Amino acid sequence: MKISLCLIVKNEEEVLGRCLESARDFADEIIIVDTGSTDETKEIARQFTDKVYDFEWINDFSAARNFAFSKATMDYQMWLDADDIVPEKSVQEINNLKTALSDDIEIVTMKYVLSFDHNNNPTFHSTRERLFKRSKNYQWIDPVHECIPLIGHLQYTDIEIWHKKTRQEVVSTRNVDIYRALEKSGKAFSPRQLYYYARELKDHNDTENAIIYYEKFLATGLGWIEDVIACCHQLAIEYKKIGSEEKILPTLFKTFEYDIPRPEICCELGYYYKEKQNYNQAFKWFDLATKVVVSDNVGFVFSDYSGYIPNLEACVCLSFLGDYPKANEYNERASVSRPDCPSVNQNREYLKSMMADYF
Repeated sequence: MKISLCLIVKNEEEVLGRCLESARDFADEIIIVDTGSTDETKEIARQFTDKVYDFEWINDFSAARNFAFSKATMDYQMWLDADDIVPEKSVQEINNLKTALSDDIEIVTMKYVLSFDHNNNPTFHSTRERLFKRSKNYQWIDPVHECIPLIGHLQYTDIEIWHKKTRQEVVSTRNVDIYRALEKSGKAFSPRQLYYYARELKDHNDTENAIIYYEKFLATGLGWIEDVIACCHQLAIEYKKIGSEEKILPTLFKTFEYDIPRPEICCELGYYYKEKQNYNQAFKWFDLATKVVVSDNVGFVFSDYSGYIPNLEACVCLSFLGDYPKANEYNERASVSRPDCPSVNQNREYLKSMMADYF
């Protein structure tokens, strides 16, 4: 099978060449849809393809992506963002997939790696729909935080796409402005849109309204399970910000209705008890985060919640409890993923001195 790689871009001269260079060895066709660049983006795109199109921006990412998909001619359509990179290992895996993919597979998912540690090891990823059989005419939905519903014969893969920004960017108001305009127009939001609107409000420090929309999302009872769990996690954090402590535990425990305890939920429960100086209870939750079987889910996965974070926090709790040898064990476990971490090294020196007195 052959792949049409489709991108929508605007003012991406810093990263577009890097992206396309990483993808050119598997893409049989590259389609670039420009939504109004004023820099060298289109000139860079033309170094890789002659299929560069203009699309008037109408505050709708799905419309732009559907336009890009409409220009595809190969067996499968694949999307990337301009600040994505396809690592060399993934290029080989995609080329292997091109020869081995069963003809009845209509959607292929890949891991979308969104953050990395200081050694460039992935620490946070989601599972995203990435490759689509063109004959099925899949359509993007939602004007912002767009997606294609996972309907059809799916194949899940561990192929990684890396999201790599070149610099720290100021959070744009573009997405939240789109939601606010839709709200003002009287648009009825789907459960998914309520959730992502809440996330945008949270990112812009509008805690009060973020809580309102997180609660509206949960009240529908219709959200995707991964979004529900993530919503409960973030909502508990927002409740903490405004001092609504009585709502924190019920919100976190609600996630247990949908799945076994997730590491990130265990850590949040650990923080709750740690702040109350109930270090014994806090330790138990942090310890559980290191031991719970990580669900094979297709939501957001932050590996630090299973390793570095709970081990470090368990160390702190045990130090307060005076169990320095055991605290040292957890600190060393934290060092596995963060060997050069200042906190780990400071703990090591502190615990060394305390254990000398201990014995």
